[in-house]
Amino acid sequence: MAARDGGGLSLNVGKPGLLRGRRWPTHVLIWGSMLIILFPLAYAALVSTQTNAEVFRFQLTPGSGLGKHFDQVWNDRNLGRLMWNSFVQAFLITGAKTVLSLLAGLAFVYFSFRGKWLVFFFVLITLMMPTEVMILALFRIVADLGWRNSMAGLVVPFAASATGAFLFRQHFANLPRDLSEASQIDGATPLQFLFKILIPLSWNVIGALAVIQFVFVWNMYLWPVLIISDRDQQVVQVGLQGLATLDTGLTFGPLMLAALLVSIPPAIVFIALQKPFMSGFALTADK
Repeated sequence: MAARDGGGLSLNVGKPGLLRGRRWPTHVLIWGSMLIILFPLAYAALVSTQTNAEVFRFQLTPGSGLGKHFDQVWNDRNLGRLMWNSFVQAFLITGAKTVLSLLAGLAFVYFSFRGKWLVFFFVLITLMMPTEVMILALFRIVADLGWRNSMAGLVVPFAASATGAFLFRQHFANLPRDLSEASQIDGATPLQFLFKILIPLSWNVIGALAVIQFVFVWNMYLWPVLIISDRDQQVVQVGLQGLATLDTGLTFGPLMLAALLVSIPPAIVFIALQKPFMSGFALTADK
């Protein structure tokens, strides 16, 4: 659509086709990146249906081994039991870390006690200590308590999170102080203030922390290998290692099928909590 200004110059207004034409390199880049990211998943789905002979022939069509692979993975190697163990572990650790992080954030922001900053400093120090540094000490403690081959041994050592405590401490510190003063005037207890005021204002942060912790625990490998020796009590990531060899040699189909099945629960959790997860990070970035 053409229009003229006061000096007689012609201005082109409203050309959506021209704008779309300028954006086509961006669309090509996005589609290309998406295809590159999805290719390993698609290839794993293809291999999960093929026998070893079909894999080595680089067959690009679905194979004939899907039923046998599923029977080997689900029944022979009891993948469903391993996934249930991992789900229980991830659910308990995520719930414990969220609750304890909320309470820690409440204490660090709204309570005054001697040595508060020193305690918070030691909490931050633990962020710099990877699990591998503490693994031998944790193993000794759990073994002395008799928690080997138990869910308590998997859950209790990881029930607290310095990252979560720091996250909620920063989130609560940016909330208006008037909320705490108003609740005190109304006679609310600290727990009432937490459940009625702070938690409704923190669902985005809770969702972000829950997604991160669930995926982290679901992918945990080193600690379950050390603490669990009973096959029925083992978690799914350790079970995947055993699926690399079935019968007499290396088998690709069952391993790829198991990997796809194992990826479903964390994907469901991420999709269910996607909105609070993204909003939580956006809220943190704004602050």
